[in-house]
Amino acid sequence: MNNHMKVEMAAKSENESFARVVVASFISQLDPTMDELTEVKTVVSEAVTNAIIHGYEDVDQGIVELECHIDEQEVSLKIIDHGKGIPDIDEAVEPMYTSKPELERSGMGFTIMENFMDEFEVVSAEGQGTTVTLRKKFNHNERHAVR
Repeated sequence: MNNHMKVEMAAKSENESFARVVVASFISQLDPTMDELTEVKTVVSEAVTNAIIHGYEDVDQGIVELECHIDEQEVSLKIIDHGKGIPDIDEAVEPMYTSKPELERSGMGFTIMENFMDEFEVVSAEGQGTTVTLRKKFNHNERHAVR
């Protein structure tokens, strides 16, 4: 099965839940387990929230793009912003690092994404934005029927 979708949304915190629902609905065609679905929804939430809070921190307007591709049993996600970018990706992906401690951010967003997905990549350029790419293989062949 091959399929794809792309959604653009205003960089507003109220759209984070919309992004979760859109991706969950789209990947439902793969019949994911509840754990798989929860993991994907969580990483989408983290990535979209990062784009809104960090990418467009001092800007009233911005767009977050969400792309989802299904290729056989693998889901590929891209969350893209055209905001300020990340000056030091290596520092940003360190567990517990946050550039916004005043917002009581835990600094675990990228760590969660990396742990819940099979592949995780961040590409960013200052003043141009950030793209987070995430991939997860759904292992339906490993499921066993309960008798």
